[in-house]
Amino acid sequence: MNIAKVFSVGLTGLVFGLAGSYAFAQATGAVESKYRWLTFAVFGAIIALTMYITYRAAKRTKTAADFYTAGGGMTGIQNGWAIAGDYLSAASFLGIAGLISLNGYDGFMYSVGWLVAYITVLLVIAEPCRNIGKYTMGDILAFRNNPKTVRTVMALSTITVSTFYLTAQMVGGGVLVKTLIGIDYEISVIVVGILMLAYVVFGGMVATSYVQIIKAILLVIASLVMVTLIWSQYGFSFPGFLQAAVNDPGIQGRVATLLGDASKNMTPEQLGQRFLEPGLLFKDPIDQISLGMALVLGTAGLPHILMRFFTVPTAQAARKSVIWAMAIIGGFYVLTLFLGLGAAMKVGPSNIIAVDKGGNMAAPLLAQFLGGGADSLLGNLMLAFVAAVAFATIVAVVAGLVLAAASAMSHDIWVGVIKGENATSEEEVKAARICSVIVGVIAITIGILAKGQNVAHLVALAFAVAASANLPVILLTLYWKRCNTGGVVAGLVLGTLTAIALVLVSPNMTYPKAAKAAAQKVIDAAPARMAKLQADLAAATDPNRKAIVQKALAGVDKDVTVAQDTMKRLANDNTSIVGLEEPLFKLKNPGIISIPVGFLAVFLGSLFYRDKRAEDMWDELYVRSNTGMGRAGAAAH
Repeated sequence: MNIAKVFSVGLTGLVFGLAGSYAFAQATGAVESKYRWLTFAVFGAIIALTMYITYRAAKRTKTAADFYTAGGGMTGIQNGWAIAGDYLSAASFLGIAGLISLNGYDGFMYSVGWLVAYITVLLVIAEPCRNIGKYTMGDILAFRNNPKTVRTVMALSTITVSTFYLTAQMVGGGVLVKTLIGIDYEISVIVVGILMLAYVVFGGMVATSYVQIIKAILLVIASLVMVTLIWSQYGFSFPGFLQAAVNDPGIQGRVATLLGDASKNMTPEQLGQRFLEPGLLFKDPIDQISLGMALVLGTAGLPHILMRFFTVPTAQAARKSVIWAMAIIGGFYVLTLFLGLGAAMKVGPSNIIAVDKGGNMAAPLLAQFLGGGADSLLGNLMLAFVAAVAFATIVAVVAGLVLAAASAMSHDIWVGVIKGENATSEEEVKAARICSVIVGVIAITIGILAKGQNVAHLVALAFAVAASANLPVILLTLYWKRCNTGGVVAGLVLGTLTAIALVLVSPNMTYPKAAKAAAQKVIDAAPARMAKLQADLAAATDPNRKAIVQKALAGVDKDVTVAQDTMKRLANDNTSIVGLEEPLFKLKNPGIISIPVGFLAVFLGSLFYRDKRAEDMWDELYVRSNTGMGRAGAAAH
């Protein structure tokens, strides 16, 4: 393969693609039209940098070990930063900052859940997985169980989890780029897809790792700069910063809106204080526990995270990489508290919602404010940088997911099951690249077809399946002598089916009657909202305030259009896709049920199935998982 020629063609295509995207960019993004060139310039610079890294990485990717695990040559620090880059998705950066800006304390609980998740990884998963596995999660299970059987079911589970997560990321990426800079949704999805394929197909794990490292560094730098600028305004006093949030009229108004009638007898200070207390977003403690279980245990079962522990040369480096990842991820999540509260005070919850209802634009809008506002060059440069970092975040995460799914298809199914472990390294690399293209094309297609769909339940599904199916079989294979092929198959099948079935009957799905009632409520309330905003516009004298109110007016129009589309789209529907008028399972996350089911299935399946090989291999697995002895031979393949 002439890599230089391929990259010349690829880069030319990307240049034309960006130019075409600029030409087709609509005037509806968060960035003003006259500054949109700035955003494209920053995007182009970051894309050029990552493509250059991929070009260099492609020259080093010769063997299957290079493609799947970067040749096992990553240091603990490098892998720690790459794990952080893999883990800190757009949901972490934009989503959590937005949740905090709109819901206060409860939004920060997501940060705590994702951080605590890594303690599970550090204590029970990282080192034994690195010592037992080679390229995929299937390798870990195949060590002491029937290889073909467990590789097949594990590959299906890996592809299922990756597809759920990948689809949510692709849809989120398309919506995000369209909201930020106005590029058409379909073009955004295709550009994200082409970039992720370029990283994975040409550079494999080497390019994917370095792209994730760069993205993580940019993400931390951008967050640190914004936090420094916002916190310095309060003399770097944490109590002073929190007190300013309590006294902020915009935050007090947001709490009054969330509480409704319950806020009538509360003073402004009490409303502001309520923003720093739990209960504004999570009202059901059981649902919160279920979500926490899925976040903490699901992380330890995500295939693209576990694959990263095969990229380091020693168990010590695996432990070091988890510690570095925890420090980086933990530090970053602390920064989201300042970003979210800062956006709530400086931008205002109502202005954030006017641009994006979910609050995902809180951090970019805060960057624009800190740089001087919507009409300043520096403000738009900062917004462009944050937008480009968010874009790089999405591409890096989907690249990791594509690599995990493609590895399961090529290494577990094609090499392990179809070829019976009889494939040369060159054949395996070729198969991995072909599988990457297949996964990438499927992801782009699903991403485009899912336009306008609510994909929040797919994220819940990915974590639920990972926690209910993947983690029980990995954990019990490593730590329970009686665990065998029967238990692994039962755990993967029942854990996956239980999680999917409960999500299908949960509040995550669309229930037409409730959706139409909510849409009608929006349409009925629109005239009063419009009248109030038009009065605010007439009274406004500051240009920035006028621009904000005009955006809010446009937001009301958009809400009405969406509500009318919902009424039209669901006109003939009265039940969900499984025939329900309302949720049968009241929790949004099934973890509190499906995780125990997964563990119980492994336990019972192992007891009712006889597998002498699993018991015979226990001593060898125990020694190797604790010492790493014999791994070098396995890795050589």
